[in-house]
Amino acid sequence: MTDQAFSYAPSPVPAVIAVVIHEGQALLVRRANPPDAGLWGFPGGKIDFGETVAKAAVRELLEETSVTGEAQEIITTLDIFVPSGDGGIRQHYILIAVRCRWLSGTPLAGDDALEACWFPIAELDPATLPMSADVDVIARRAEAMNRQASRA
Repeated sequence: MTDQAFSYAPSPVPAVIAVVIHEGQALLVRRANPPDAGLWGFPGGKIDFGETVAKAAVRELLEETSVTGEAQEIITTLDIFVPSGDGGIRQHYILIAVRCRWLSGTPLAGDDALEACWFPIAELDPATLPMSADVDVIARRAEAMNRQASRA
């Protein structure tokens, strides 16, 4: 198979990322596979046919980290474009960031994660930690949402 841009309009791939903020820390995994191999990001993956966004987020969280969580609300969506070798687009992912509440478990890398651990939100900086797009921004937004929810 060659690395060419599509000559037709394929559909974007819907996927989730599970954003868990607990005690001032974000749960991140170091990805084993493209498109972000080697980078730190939120656990996540493709949504299975017939699976809700919430169930996909909880499933991916458990598969990649051994942490059990409860899906809350959607934080944001991200368009991720994977370029082809000829300057086109090889793949288009739509990532749905779901805020999840930590229920139990200690991070243990599984599935397509090389590592899984907690990072203090204050230390999330793309200049010092190789991370996927907007991890720091989304973590801070989720932390703010957690504070609002605890006041309600």
